[in-house]
Amino acid sequence: MERTESNALSGVRVLDLTQFEAGPSCTEALAWLGADVVKVENPAGGDQGRRASTDTPGLDSHYFLLLNANKRSLVCDLKSEEGRARLEALIPKADVFVENFGPGVIERLGFGWERVRSLNPRIVYASVKGFSPESPYADFLSFDMIGQASGGALAITGEEGGRPLRPGPTIGDTGTGLHCAIGVLGALVQRQRTGRGQRVEVAMQDAVTNYCRISYAHVLSKGTAPPRTGNRVGLGLTAPMDVYPCKGGGPDDYCYVYATRAHNGHWERLLGAIGREDLRDDPKFASPALRGQHREEVDALVADWTRTRPKDEVMRTLGAAGVPAGAVYGTKELWEDENMRARGLFATVDHPTRGEVTIPGWPVRMSDSRVPVTAAPLLGADTEAVLDEWLGEDARERPDAGQEAA
Repeated sequence: MERTESNALSGVRVLDLTQFEAGPSCTEALAWLGADVVKVENPAGGDQGRRASTDTPGLDSHYFLLLNANKRSLVCDLKSEEGRARLEALIPKADVFVENFGPGVIERLGFGWERVRSLNPRIVYASVKGFSPESPYADFLSFDMIGQASGGALAITGEEGGRPLRPGPTIGDTGTGLHCAIGVLGALVQRQRTGRGQRVEVAMQDAVTNYCRISYAHVLSKGTAPPRTGNRVGLGLTAPMDVYPCKGGGPDDYCYVYATRAHNGHWERLLGAIGREDLRDDPKFASPALRGQHREEVDALVADWTRTRPKDEVMRTLGAAGVPAGAVYGTKELWEDENMRARGLFATVDHPTRGEVTIPGWPVRMSDSRVPVTAAPLLGADTEAVLDEWLGEDARERPDAGQEAA
C-alpha cells in the first residue's frame, strides 16, 4: 500500500481490534482519510467476518472485503504471552486504538482503557458496543438489527397499521461506526491542544436514536409516539409524498415524488410538468394540508402520469421543473452506473485471491486529501512490515516476529 504525507490523516496510526461491521466501519473511514490502519487479528482465522458470510470456502467473504479496504493485517494471539507483549509494544507507537468486542472481552484480554492509557497517555481509545456501560442492558450482545430495534428505527419504519420493519441500510452497524469515527477525529483535534488522549464510547442503541431525531418533533408537539407512515414523511401530512409506479413494471420501477409541506411552489411546478394546470385553482388542493386530506386523489393523478414513463425520465422531467423527485435505483443499478464509478463512488480493486472486485468507495470529497481505494488485506499479510515500520530494531530482535503470519 502506497503511503503518502499528503492526506488528511497521514501519519496517524490506528490499532484496529474490531470485527464484523460496526467497528470496521469506523476504522475503514479513518483509513480512507489516510490513516495507517493496522487490523490486529487472531492468527486462527482472524476477523470472524472473513469466513462467516463467504460464498467460497477458503476465501475471504465479500462482506469482509467491503468493510476492510485500505487496511493492513497483523496477526497477534492475545491469549498468549508473546501476543500480548507484541500488542503492548505497539500501543505506545499508536495514536488510536479501536475495539468492538462483546462486553467485558477486551478487559479480560488485558487491554481495557485504563491499561492502554497507562501504556500511552496520548492514545485515543474508542469502543463500539451495543449498549452504553450505564445502560441496564450494558452486558447484552448486539448486532445491527438489535441496535435498530432498541434505538427506535424499527418503530418508525413500516406501513401504517403494520408491524415494525428493519430499514435496509445498516445504520445500527455502519451508522454507529461513523459516529465513532467522528468522535475519534474530535479527540485527535483536542489532543493537539491538550497533549492528552481520551476515551471515545459509542453505543449502537444511542447512535440509532440520534439518527431518528426528527421523529421526536412528533413527541414534542403531540406528546405521542409517531405512527408508521410507510413511504410518507412522518412530520406533516401533505401530497404527493410517496413512490409512484413507472413504465416497465419491474420491482424497482418507481420514482419518489415530493411536494413540500412548507408552500405551494412544488405543487404548482408539478402541475405544469404533468400538464394539469387546470387543477391550479382547485380548492381541494389549495394548501399542503388540504392536499394531504385528499391524498388518494393526488396520488392517482401523479401515478397516471408516471406509469407512462420510465423512472429515469420521470426523475429528469420533474427535477428539471424544480420538483423534488428520485428514481428508485437498486444496488445493482448503482453498482453498474458509469457516472457513479467515474466519480469514485465505486472503485475496482485487485484482491490477492478474489481478483478484481468493485466495491463502494468513500463518499466524502476533500480538496487536499485523496486516498485511492485499495483491497482488504489477507490475514497477517502485513505483520512483518508493520512490526518493522512501527518497532524497527525492536521488532527484529523479537524471536516471535513474523512467525504467526506463516
